[in-house]
Amino acid sequence: MKLSDFDFDLPEDMIATRPVKPRSASRLLVAEDRRICDLHVFDLPDLLRAGDRLVLNDTKVIPARLFGVRRRLGAEGETEAKIEVTLLDPRGDGTWRALVKPLKKVKESEEIHFSSGLSAVLKAKDEGAAHLEFNLTGQDFDDALAVAGAMPLPPYIAAKRAADEQDKSDYQTVFARQKGAVAAPTASLHFDEALLRKISRKGVSITYVTLHVGAGTFLPVKVDDVRDHKMHSEWGEVSQKAADEINETRAQGGRIIPVGTTALRLIESAASPDGQMQARRGNTDIFITPGYSFRAADALMTNFHLPKSTLMMLVSALMGVEEIREIYAHAISKEYRFFSYGDASFLVPESKRRL
Repeated sequence: MKLSDFDFDLPEDMIATRPVKPRSASRLLVAEDRRICDLHVFDLPDLLRAGDRLVLNDTKVIPARLFGVRRRLGAEGETEAKIEVTLLDPRGDGTWRALVKPLKKVKESEEIHFSSGLSAVLKAKDEGAAHLEFNLTGQDFDDALAVAGAMPLPPYIAAKRAADEQDKSDYQTVFARQKGAVAAPTASLHFDEALLRKISRKGVSITYVTLHVGAGTFLPVKVDDVRDHKMHSEWGEVSQKAADEINETRAQGGRIIPVGTTALRLIESAASPDGQMQARRGNTDIFITPGYSFRAADALMTNFHLPKSTLMMLVSALMGVEEIREIYAHAISKEYRFFSYGDASFLVPESKRRL
């Protein structure tokens, strides 16, 4: 498989920089039985059946982007350099791994000062990232970060505008619980409380799992042969309760429908070859490409993805390369809004349909 197999041309003005309000008013492309139709997310309950189970990712995005200064005293007095930090993940030694721009402006043991009394010392540099030790911990750190930090918007949005206070709610799901993500599970951004209640009334169950989405989700694939790509790793958990719920639904003939590629990747990592879900806690670097045999997912609700991305490979594996080309061509022709703040699709692969 070549990287060019997953490429497509997208007009720049179709990249959404703000979400639709209300959340469930976003458009929903439905692809099933080799047919495509155009609905809205609020129509989702009509596509579901009593006995189905949605799997939602309850990770919570932290305001991981920080702007600070490095101060240095020299022969000509004190000088400052502006430093931008994006937190990636906490380490076992109490430090945070982070992207620092420009990294060369900060030496080991130097301090970076942010607002709200927050500061960090650079303890080490590691393969283009830094390990930072903050002056605050626990709830004090969380409180300061909530004020000093900005939401880490995807690069294609951040290039068009800066994050603001509105993003602190827009770029967070209504059921976010477990802090740790630096990117949102964006298909879940379309859900509001009214939609969740309507889904429940339909007789559809919901299971929550956790995958802390990392900045690696935006890393480009740089190899021509996609088999040579090294997938980024992310931490996730499928609890025993979640595993039991999914297994019960499958045993009763209901469909398992993850919302978002993060939930799909996690349950596929936790499923045995025969589709039985196992409790799982730890990192996953599962890389799903065409030819993959799905163990757990019967369908998928997801947003529209970047050209030549691992997520384009995933949806191509689910639906077929040619069918995904048709789906994306339809979405572009109908002017769907793309990427994190964009519209959604509901994908039902032919081989996974249940009568």
